[in-house]
Amino acid sequence: MNAKVTDEGVLIPRELLRGAEEVEIRQEDGRIIVVPKTADDPLFKLGSNPVECSAPDASENLDRYLYAADE
Repeated sequence: MNAKVTDEGVLIPRELLRGAEEVEIRQEDGRIIVVPKTADDPLFKLGSNPVECSAPDASENLDRYLYAADE
């Protein structure tokens, strides 16, 4: 698909945005990337339902606990 660049920019057809209400636009390595943002971003849920454990330093030494099984 080709699109004409006007003084205002480029119009992206809605069907390519899969129902997104908001998008993130960024430029990486000479490319323009448009990423649909979801209202239910899982990153915002981190820490909302923490588990309890007997390791008082788990948040500071997470890698040590995650990869202890590999040792």
